This record gives sequence, structure tokens and C-alpha cells, in this order.
Amino acid sequence: MNKKEILKEFGRNLKAERNRAGLSQEQLAEKIGLSYGQVVGMIERGETNTSLSVIVSIMEALNLDFDALYNRKNFN
Repeated sequence: MNKKEILKEFGRNLKAERNRAGLSQEQLAEKIGLSYGQVVGMIERGETNTSLSVIVSIMEALNLDFDALYNRKNFN
């Protein structure tokens, strides 16, 4: 299981779920208490390994569980 692959998978799923919720990166950032939408973009592109507290905030803001953001089957 490659770290870059995990971050990219998480990011792709986050982007899909954010779009499904009809939110811009800036709107999601505001909902989860981040200072600007560029951070969300970095997470979606797999460029940063975000904290657990941000992941939990994302799940709460989008009403998701972790499986919606990370498909472990792709890495087994």
C-alpha cells in the first residue's frame, strides 16, 4: 500500500462527495473551519496528508462515513 496512492484515492473520493453535496472547495473549507479552499484542493489532489481532526470534520460536514472517502479494497 503506497502512501501516495492512499492520499490520491482519498482525495478523488472527497472531490466526488463534495461535488455530490453541491459545495465548492471554499464552502467546504468554511464548513469545516479551514482558512481557505486551497487546503481542500490540496487534499483532493493528494498533495497533503491531512490530520484526523480534519478528516472527521469533513465526514461530519458531508454526512459520510470513512468508507465513502477511502476504499480499502483498492489496496488489498
